[in-house]
Amino acid sequence: MLIGFAGIGRMGLPMALRLVRAGHTVLAHDPGLGSVPASITAVASAAGLAETELSISMLPDGVATRELVLTGLADAGRDHLHVVMGTVGPALVKELARTGPVDVIDAPVSGSVSMAEAATITTMVGGTEEQFERVRPVLAAMTSAQFHTGPAGSGSAAKLAINAVLATLSQGVAEGLLIAEAGELDLKVFYDVLRGSAAGAPYVGYKEDAFLAPASAGVAAPISLIRKDLGLALELAAGLDLPGAEAAYAVLDEAVATGRGAEDMAQVLAILRDRTGRPVTKEETLS
Repeated sequence: MLIGFAGIGRMGLPMALRLVRAGHTVLAHDPGLGSVPASITAVASAAGLAETELSISMLPDGVATRELVLTGLADAGRDHLHVVMGTVGPALVKELARTGPVDVIDAPVSGSVSMAEAATITTMVGGTEEQFERVRPVLAAMTSAQFHTGPAGSGSAAKLAINAVLATLSQGVAEGLLIAEAGELDLKVFYDVLRGSAAGAPYVGYKEDAFLAPASAGVAAPISLIRKDLGLALELAAGLDLPGAEAAYAVLDEAVATGRGAEDMAQVLAILRDRTGRPVTKEETLS
């Protein structure tokens, strides 16, 4: 299948390469696009994606996504299906599905860059049953599980809810580490206990290095991105009392304001340390 792909960034590139490995031909567009692997064909403008029968966007925000659909795909025709895989919130997806020049569904993903490279991310798909069955084989080339969550916009609502859990879980792990440290526990020993406890969600396991040795762990999910997603979640849930999510957002907001937005989300631990004046541990300084 000839597939258009807008947004060849840290997540988008490995996803597009997975489509190529599955036998698809990928036309890619990204305003900041430099060189791309020879297996992917770069097009000069978003309008170049309109010649495909199906396109995907993995763009950073709603502004770019709206521009792509309303302008870039304006001449694609009603048979064209566009899949919004970036996290932009359900309101925009519903708007584009209702008023856009092409059919629009959403299929945001849950997982990190390394999981995208291994095609072990999951996706939550909002669309009709027919649209879901049409796109599922394509999504299966990039993801390990595809969940049909309901009509257009429902996938984005599910993604925001998941990231609200991740944000509060990340802060919970950070606070647990500080409590363990206050009790003079070895943090590596404590983390082993945490991972094997009732609180040992998969996220706790694969974020160990990010919490204990951030200098060498790299960035899987930057604070700025999680803050954006949690902000969208709180907008969606306006009027609800969500003290955990609001507290997590305040810490993420502080992190961005102090120049740490590009760091991994596990660095909420560093922000909480800064608040209490505790020194960093030996493990955290390892590079």
